[in-house]
Amino acid sequence: MIRNFAKLEALHRRHEDERLAAMTYEEALAIYTALWIEARDLHWDGAQDWLYDLEPDLAVARAINDGPTRS
Repeated sequence: MIRNFAKLEALHRRHEDERLAAMTYEEALAIYTALWIEARDLHWDGAQDWLYDLEPDLAVARAINDGPTRS
């Protein structure tokens, strides 16, 4: 069981820093390209209102948590 989340977060941060520091430009570009292709395949449009997509999820969360509903 994890008891100290600050230590876990520091470990993750240090790991990411080390991994990114060792990465070449070509490796970083390959990751960026793969992410861009994935976004394109998912038909993601950066100009689209992303909050609109969240509205059904938020409505379900409100219903489950017995919060106020929005009309």
